[in-house]
Amino acid sequence: MVLKIVSGAQTGVDRAALDAAMACGLEVGGWCPQGRLAEDGVIPDRYPVTELADAGYSERTLQNVIDSDATLIIYFGYISGGTEQTLSYCIAEERPYLLIDAEELSRQRAGERVRRFITDKGVNVLNVAGPRASGETRAYDYTRAVIASLS
Repeated sequence: MVLKIVSGAQTGVDRAALDAAMACGLEVGGWCPQGRLAEDGVIPDRYPVTELADAGYSERTLQNVIDSDATLIIYFGYISGGTEQTLSYCIAEERPYLLIDAEELSRQRAGERVRRFITDKGVNVLNVAGPRASGETRAYDYTRAVIASLS
């Protein structure tokens, strides 16, 4: 499977997906807000995301949905904030998406579902979205394990 992982490089799910993919030798990328903004300041240069001119979080989220074959949305019990906005964009743009409730699925089971989704949908570019670190402390470790299981 040749797979590229993209995200907006926000803390939490986004960065975990990029870190896991880079550690596994997968191609990574995505769009980020102008100024490389994230909740912890400027997105570090090690994340190869491209600034979207004159754009904030919403515009970057939409562009990552549009430019991907499908979106993986990881959440913890309920969907809110930017994670909910990602789901809304997937629906509005009629783009395939997979919802993974980390409170219901083990990392192993989630990885199995994601692999099946990628195969069934013929995904080459997977956008990964979910809560930022300040909203869910478990987001990074869970997501990193799930994405690492794809290689």
